[in-house]
Amino acid sequence: MLDAKITPFIKPLLRPIVVALDNRAITPNHVTIAGFIIGLIAVPLIILNWWLGALGFIVLNRVCDGIDGELARYQKSSSSAGGYLDICLDFLFYASIPLAFGIANPSEWGIPAVVLLATFIGTGSSFLAFAVAAEKFNIDRPQFANKSFYYMQGLTEGTETIAVFLAFCIWPNHFPIMAYCFAAACFITIVTRISGGFATLERVEKSFSNSQKLND
Repeated sequence: MLDAKITPFIKPLLRPIVVALDNRAITPNHVTIAGFIIGLIAVPLIILNWWLGALGFIVLNRVCDGIDGELARYQKSSSSAGGYLDICLDFLFYASIPLAFGIANPSEWGIPAVVLLATFIGTGSSFLAFAVAAEKFNIDRPQFANKSFYYMQGLTEGTETIAVFLAFCIWPNHFPIMAYCFAAACFITIVTRISGGFATLERVEKSFSNSQKLND
């Protein structure tokens, strides 16, 4: 929900870093992989209850996630392969944080972590499934034209997810209630994406079929 609004403010802040990385011949894929590894360092820190350190590595992961796309556009090297790598590692990172909380305190946080992970599967699958279909029909993506795939919006996107992860680290004792609340928001995202995506694809397919008949 907030990604499209925040992105224009973040891009100018990342430009000096992007230029410096380009001067050192660093590629977007290097940044993507490095960011993923950095993000995973938060997992053992969460398990050990080192909340401030975990928060820092989560922030660094997100900074890298913003840099890789901007670097690709700056170098004019955007690709489907790079977009695929980026989204795969993003979802793996997203899954690792609730998992870490579940391991840290399985008796109290285990079930909320599992519920949140289940909704992450739903948001991720509805997001990616529509992206595949949107590519097939070449559906316009006006708000994220520079993305290498169709970016389907929803109530819970990357910005909201990271904000909640940071809240988990700041107020870990409230993890269960925050996890359940965010899972509920993710469920709303799943429902709206599936219903909206289905209606959009049904409309596009009918339009495509009608145009084919006219051409025949």
